Amino acid sequence: MRKMEYKTFGRTGLRVSVAGLGAGGPSRLGMATGREEEESIAVVRRALELGINYIDTAEAYGTEEIVGKAIRDFDKDRLIVATKKNAFRDGEPVPSDEFAAGVEASLKRLGVDTIDVFHFHGARLTQYQHICDELIPLLQRMQDAGKIRYLAASEHFASDFEHELLQQAIEDDLFDVVMVGFNMLNQTARRKVLPETRKKGIATECMFAVRRAFSKPPRLREILVDLRRSGEIDADALDLFDPLGWVLDESDAKSLPEAAYRFCRHEPGIDVVLTGTGNIRHLEENVASLLRPPLPSEVVQRLKNTFGRVYSVNGS
Repeated sequence: MRKMEYKTFGRTGLRVSVAGLGAGGPSRLGMATGREEEESIAVVRRALELGINYIDTAEAYGTEEIVGKAIRDFDKDRLIVATKKNAFRDGEPVPSDEFAAGVEASLKRLGVDTIDVFHFHGARLTQYQHICDELIPLLQRMQDAGKIRYLAASEHFASDFEHELLQQAIEDDLFDVVMVGFNMLNQTARRKVLPETRKKGIATECMFAVRRAFSKPPRLREILVDLRRSGEIDADALDLFDPLGWVLDESDAKSLPEAAYRFCRHEPGIDVVLTGTGNIRHLEENVASLLRPPLPSEVVQRLKNTFGRVYSVNGS
Protein backbone atom coordinates (compact mmCIF):
# COMPACT_ATOMS: atom_id res chain seq x y z
CA MET A 1 0.00 0.00 0.00
CA ARG A 2 1.15 3.54 -0.70
CA LYS A 3 2.29 5.68 2.22
CA MET A 4 -0.30 7.96 3.77
CA GLU A 5 -0.40 11.49 2.39
CA TYR A 6 -0.96 14.60 4.47
CA LYS A 7 -2.31 18.08 3.81
CA THR A 8 -2.48 21.37 5.65
CA PHE A 9 -5.93 21.58 7.18
CA GLY A 10 -6.93 25.05 6.08
CA ARG A 11 -6.15 27.95 8.37
CA THR A 12 -5.86 25.65 11.39
CA GLY A 13 -2.37 24.84 10.18
CA LEU A 14 -2.78 21.22 11.30
CA ARG A 15 -1.33 18.47 9.11
CA VAL A 16 -4.01 15.90 8.45
CA SER A 17 -4.09 12.57 6.67
CA VAL A 18 -6.11 12.75 3.45
CA ALA A 19 -8.03 9.71 4.70
CA GLY A 20 -9.95 10.21 7.91
CA LEU A 21 -11.58 7.51 10.00
CA GLY A 22 -15.28 8.09 10.49
CA ALA A 23 -16.73 6.45 13.59
CA GLY A 24 -20.34 7.00 12.52
CA GLY A 25 -22.25 6.11 9.37
CA PRO A 26 -24.11 2.82 8.95
CA SER A 27 -21.32 0.83 10.65
CA ARG A 28 -20.21 2.95 13.62
CA LEU A 29 -16.92 1.03 13.72
CA GLY A 30 -18.90 -2.19 13.55
CA MET A 31 -20.88 -1.50 16.72
CA ALA A 32 -24.08 -1.07 14.68
CA THR A 33 -23.59 -4.47 13.06
CA GLY A 34 -22.91 -6.52 16.18
CA ARG A 35 -19.12 -6.39 16.40
CA GLU A 36 -17.47 -6.87 19.76
CA GLU A 37 -15.84 -3.85 21.36
CA GLU A 38 -12.34 -5.27 20.90
CA GLU A 39 -12.97 -5.68 17.17
CA SER A 40 -13.99 -2.03 16.88
CA ILE A 41 -10.95 -0.93 18.86
CA ALA A 42 -8.78 -2.99 16.49
CA VAL A 43 -10.21 -1.10 13.51
CA VAL A 44 -9.21 2.24 15.02
CA ARG A 45 -5.73 0.95 15.86
CA ARG A 46 -5.26 -0.38 12.34
CA ALA A 47 -6.24 3.03 11.00
CA LEU A 48 -3.49 4.57 13.12
CA GLU A 49 -1.00 2.00 11.78
CA LEU A 50 -1.97 3.00 8.24
CA GLY A 51 -1.07 6.60 9.00
CA ILE A 52 -4.54 8.00 9.59
CA ASN A 53 -4.27 10.78 12.16
CA TYR A 54 -7.79 12.24 11.82
CA ILE A 55 -10.59 10.48 13.70
CA ASP A 56 -14.14 11.76 13.57
CA THR A 57 -16.72 10.62 16.11
CA ALA A 58 -19.77 12.06 17.89
CA GLU A 59 -21.79 11.81 21.07
CA ALA A 60 -24.72 10.48 19.04
CA TYR A 61 -22.68 7.67 17.47
CA GLY A 62 -21.93 6.03 20.78
CA THR A 63 -18.33 5.43 19.67
CA GLU A 64 -16.42 8.09 21.61
CA GLU A 65 -15.49 5.58 24.30
CA ILE A 66 -14.27 3.11 21.67
CA VAL A 67 -12.06 5.79 20.16
CA GLY A 68 -10.82 6.77 23.60
CA LYS A 69 -9.80 3.22 24.43
CA ALA A 70 -8.11 2.75 21.04
CA ILE A 71 -5.96 5.89 21.33
CA ARG A 72 -5.24 5.59 25.06
CA ASP A 73 -1.58 4.62 24.60
CA PHE A 74 -1.03 6.60 21.41
CA ASP A 75 0.83 9.94 21.27
CA LYS A 76 -2.09 12.42 21.34
CA ASP A 77 0.12 15.14 19.82
CA ARG A 78 0.18 13.10 16.62
CA LEU A 79 -3.62 12.81 16.47
CA ILE A 80 -6.48 15.08 15.53
CA VAL A 81 -9.66 14.00 17.27
CA ALA A 82 -12.97 15.49 16.18
CA THR A 83 -16.32 14.98 17.84
CA LYS A 84 -19.79 16.50 17.69
CA LYS A 85 -22.93 17.28 19.65
CA ASN A 86 -26.41 18.18 18.44
CA ALA A 87 -27.60 21.70 19.18
CA PHE A 88 -31.23 20.52 19.31
CA ARG A 89 -32.93 17.50 20.90
CA ASP A 90 -36.45 16.40 19.98
CA GLY A 91 -36.97 19.65 18.12
CA GLU A 92 -36.00 21.84 21.09
CA PRO A 93 -32.77 23.81 21.60
CA VAL A 94 -30.28 22.27 24.01
CA PRO A 95 -29.59 24.77 26.83
CA SER A 96 -26.03 26.03 27.08
CA ASP A 97 -25.40 24.45 30.51
CA GLU A 98 -26.52 21.04 29.23
CA PHE A 99 -24.42 21.49 26.10
CA ALA A 100 -21.36 22.32 28.22
CA ALA A 101 -21.91 19.19 30.29
CA GLY A 102 -22.05 17.21 27.05
CA VAL A 103 -18.67 18.57 25.96
CA GLU A 104 -17.18 17.61 29.32
CA ALA A 105 -18.62 14.11 28.96
CA SER A 106 -17.08 13.79 25.48
CA LEU A 107 -13.68 14.78 26.86
CA LYS A 108 -13.98 12.09 29.51
CA ARG A 109 -15.12 9.35 27.09
CA LEU A 110 -12.35 10.22 24.65
CA GLY A 111 -9.74 10.36 27.41
CA VAL A 112 -8.28 13.64 26.16
CA ASP A 113 -7.69 17.04 27.72
CA THR A 114 -8.56 18.90 24.52
CA ILE A 115 -10.92 18.14 21.63
CA ASP A 116 -9.11 19.25 18.49
CA VAL A 117 -12.20 19.89 16.34
CA PHE A 118 -15.66 20.28 17.87
CA HIS A 119 -18.67 20.22 15.54
CA PHE A 120 -22.26 21.23 15.86
CA HIS A 121 -23.65 17.91 14.66
CA GLY A 122 -25.99 17.77 11.67
CA ALA A 123 -26.81 21.45 12.05
CA ARG A 124 -29.73 22.94 10.11
CA LEU A 125 -30.45 26.50 9.13
CA THR A 126 -33.45 26.62 11.49
CA GLN A 127 -31.03 25.91 14.39
CA TYR A 128 -28.51 28.54 13.39
CA GLN A 129 -29.75 31.40 15.56
CA HIS A 130 -29.60 29.31 18.75
CA ILE A 131 -26.13 28.10 17.80
CA CYS A 132 -24.92 31.66 17.25
CA ASP A 133 -26.62 33.29 20.23
CA GLU A 134 -26.20 30.66 22.93
CA LEU A 135 -23.70 27.97 22.01
CA ILE A 136 -20.84 29.59 20.13
CA PRO A 137 -20.10 31.98 23.05
CA LEU A 138 -20.07 28.94 25.34
CA LEU A 139 -17.63 27.04 23.14
CA GLN A 140 -15.43 30.10 22.75
CA ARG A 141 -15.09 30.16 26.54
CA MET A 142 -14.19 26.47 26.43
CA GLN A 143 -11.58 27.30 23.79
CA ASP A 144 -10.10 29.89 26.12
CA ALA A 145 -9.97 27.20 28.82
CA GLY A 146 -8.06 24.86 26.50
CA LYS A 147 -10.81 22.27 26.19
CA ILE A 148 -11.48 22.84 22.47
CA ARG A 149 -9.07 23.93 19.75
CA TYR A 150 -11.23 24.63 16.69
CA LEU A 151 -14.96 25.13 16.16
CA ALA A 152 -16.70 23.35 13.33
CA ALA A 153 -20.09 22.69 11.76
CA SER A 154 -21.36 19.47 10.25
CA GLU A 155 -24.37 19.91 7.98
CA HIS A 156 -27.49 17.71 7.89
CA PHE A 157 -26.84 16.37 4.39
CA ALA A 158 -29.71 13.90 4.73
CA SER A 159 -32.05 16.86 4.16
CA ASP A 160 -29.92 19.88 3.28
CA PHE A 161 -28.81 18.75 -0.18
CA GLU A 162 -27.83 22.28 -1.25
CA HIS A 163 -25.87 23.26 1.88
CA GLU A 164 -28.01 26.14 3.12
CA LEU A 165 -26.59 25.95 6.64
CA LEU A 166 -22.98 25.86 5.51
CA GLN A 167 -23.46 28.69 3.05
CA GLN A 168 -24.70 30.93 5.86
CA ALA A 169 -22.03 29.80 8.32
CA ILE A 170 -19.24 30.32 5.78
CA GLU A 171 -20.56 33.77 4.91
CA ASP A 172 -20.47 34.69 8.61
CA ASP A 173 -17.02 33.06 8.94
CA LEU A 174 -17.79 31.45 12.30
CA PHE A 175 -15.99 28.13 11.91
CA ASP A 176 -12.47 27.01 11.07
CA VAL A 177 -13.69 23.58 9.87
CA VAL A 178 -16.81 22.36 8.07
CA MET A 179 -18.04 18.88 7.24
CA VAL A 180 -19.71 18.83 3.84
CA GLY A 181 -21.56 16.19 1.86
CA PHE A 182 -20.08 15.61 -1.59
CA ASN A 183 -19.94 12.69 -4.00
CA MET A 184 -20.23 11.72 -7.65
CA LEU A 185 -24.03 12.03 -7.61
CA ASN A 186 -24.36 15.28 -5.65
CA GLN A 187 -21.67 17.77 -6.57
CA THR A 188 -23.45 20.94 -5.43
CA ALA A 189 -20.68 21.69 -2.92
CA ARG A 190 -18.38 22.45 -5.84
CA ARG A 191 -20.47 25.52 -6.60
CA LYS A 192 -21.96 26.44 -3.25
CA VAL A 193 -19.36 25.61 -0.60
CA LEU A 194 -15.84 24.85 -1.77
CA PRO A 195 -15.04 28.13 -3.57
CA GLU A 196 -15.69 30.07 -0.38
CA THR A 197 -13.95 27.64 1.97
CA ARG A 198 -10.88 27.80 -0.26
CA LYS A 199 -11.00 31.59 -0.35
CA LYS A 200 -11.28 31.88 3.45
CA GLY A 201 -8.98 29.01 4.37
CA ILE A 202 -11.75 27.03 6.06
CA ALA A 203 -10.78 23.35 6.39
CA THR A 204 -13.10 20.73 4.91
CA GLU A 205 -14.05 17.17 5.80
CA CYS A 206 -15.90 15.25 3.09
CA MET A 207 -18.68 12.91 4.16
CA PHE A 208 -20.99 10.76 2.00
CA ALA A 209 -18.18 10.01 -0.48
CA VAL A 210 -19.50 6.43 -0.72
CA ARG A 211 -23.10 5.58 0.01
CA ARG A 212 -25.47 2.77 -0.97
CA ALA A 213 -25.79 4.01 -4.55
CA PHE A 214 -22.18 3.03 -5.22
CA SER A 215 -22.31 -0.44 -3.67
CA LYS A 216 -25.92 -1.51 -4.34
CA PRO A 217 -26.77 -1.46 -8.09
CA PRO A 218 -30.56 -1.66 -7.52
CA ARG A 219 -30.40 1.44 -5.32
CA LEU A 220 -28.37 3.31 -7.94
CA ARG A 221 -30.96 2.50 -10.60
CA GLU A 222 -33.79 3.71 -8.34
CA ILE A 223 -32.03 7.01 -7.79
CA LEU A 224 -31.26 7.49 -11.48
CA VAL A 225 -34.85 6.80 -12.51
CA ASP A 226 -35.98 9.53 -10.09
CA LEU A 227 -33.33 11.93 -11.38
CA ARG A 228 -34.46 11.36 -14.96
CA ARG A 229 -38.05 12.08 -13.97
CA SER A 230 -37.06 15.29 -12.22
CA GLY A 231 -34.95 16.41 -15.16
CA GLU A 232 -31.77 16.56 -13.10
CA ILE A 233 -30.03 14.20 -15.53
CA ASP A 234 -30.72 13.76 -19.23
CA ALA A 235 -32.91 10.80 -20.11
CA ASP A 236 -30.32 9.37 -22.50
CA ALA A 237 -27.26 10.13 -20.35
CA LEU A 238 -26.91 6.67 -18.84
CA ASP A 239 -27.77 3.05 -19.49
CA LEU A 240 -29.89 2.08 -16.49
CA PHE A 241 -28.80 -1.56 -16.76
CA ASP A 242 -25.14 -0.57 -16.26
CA PRO A 243 -25.25 3.14 -15.49
CA LEU A 244 -21.70 3.72 -14.28
CA GLY A 245 -19.91 0.78 -15.85
CA TRP A 246 -18.19 3.21 -18.20
CA VAL A 247 -16.35 4.73 -15.20
CA LEU A 248 -14.54 1.41 -14.70
CA ASP A 249 -14.12 0.78 -18.43
CA GLU A 250 -12.46 4.15 -18.97
CA SER A 251 -10.26 4.19 -15.85
CA ASP A 252 -8.05 1.87 -13.82
CA ALA A 253 -10.50 1.81 -10.91
CA LYS A 254 -11.36 -1.74 -9.86
CA SER A 255 -14.73 -0.92 -8.30
CA LEU A 256 -17.29 1.84 -8.15
CA PRO A 257 -16.58 2.58 -4.46
CA GLU A 258 -12.90 2.99 -5.33
CA ALA A 259 -13.79 5.41 -8.12
CA ALA A 260 -16.12 7.29 -5.79
CA TYR A 261 -13.41 7.73 -3.17
CA ARG A 262 -10.88 8.91 -5.74
CA PHE A 263 -13.39 11.36 -7.23
CA CYS A 264 -13.80 13.06 -3.84
CA ARG A 265 -10.21 12.77 -2.68
CA HIS A 266 -8.89 14.81 -5.62
CA GLU A 267 -11.64 17.44 -5.69
CA PRO A 268 -10.00 20.87 -5.18
CA GLY A 269 -10.99 22.19 -1.78
CA ILE A 270 -11.50 18.80 -0.08
CA ASP A 271 -8.95 18.21 2.69
CA VAL A 272 -10.01 14.97 4.41
CA VAL A 273 -12.29 12.25 3.05
CA LEU A 274 -13.93 10.20 5.78
CA THR A 275 -14.27 6.45 5.51
CA GLY A 276 -16.11 4.34 8.06
CA THR A 277 -16.21 0.58 8.56
CA GLY A 278 -16.11 -2.13 11.19
CA ASN A 279 -13.91 -4.39 9.08
CA ILE A 280 -10.13 -4.08 8.91
CA ARG A 281 -9.85 -5.47 5.38
CA HIS A 282 -12.52 -3.06 4.18
CA LEU A 283 -10.66 -0.21 5.90
CA GLU A 284 -7.45 -1.15 4.13
CA GLU A 285 -9.22 -1.26 0.77
CA ASN A 286 -10.79 2.15 1.32
CA VAL A 287 -7.51 3.74 2.39
CA ALA A 288 -5.76 2.23 -0.64
CA SER A 289 -8.45 3.78 -2.86
CA LEU A 290 -7.98 7.19 -1.29
CA LEU A 291 -4.22 7.02 -1.89
CA ARG A 292 -4.55 6.21 -5.58
CA PRO A 293 -4.10 8.88 -8.29
CA PRO A 294 -6.98 10.96 -9.68
CA LEU A 295 -9.38 9.38 -12.13
CA PRO A 296 -8.65 10.29 -15.77
CA SER A 297 -9.67 13.87 -16.49
CA GLU A 298 -12.06 12.70 -19.21
CA VAL A 299 -13.91 10.50 -16.71
CA VAL A 300 -14.09 13.29 -14.14
CA GLN A 301 -15.41 15.71 -16.74
CA ARG A 302 -18.08 13.28 -17.91
CA LEU A 303 -19.19 12.77 -14.30
CA LYS A 304 -19.40 16.54 -13.89
CA ASN A 305 -21.40 16.86 -17.11
CA THR A 306 -23.74 14.01 -16.24
CA PHE A 307 -24.53 14.93 -12.62
CA GLY A 308 -23.78 18.64 -12.53
CA ARG A 309 -27.46 19.59 -12.22
CA VAL A 310 -28.31 17.09 -9.48
CA TYR A 311 -29.43 18.65 -6.19
CA SER A 312 -32.09 16.38 -4.69
CA VAL A 313 -30.20 13.26 -3.56
CA ASN A 314 -27.17 12.37 -1.45
CA GLY A 315 -26.51 8.81 -2.65
CA SER A 316 -28.02 6.95 0.28
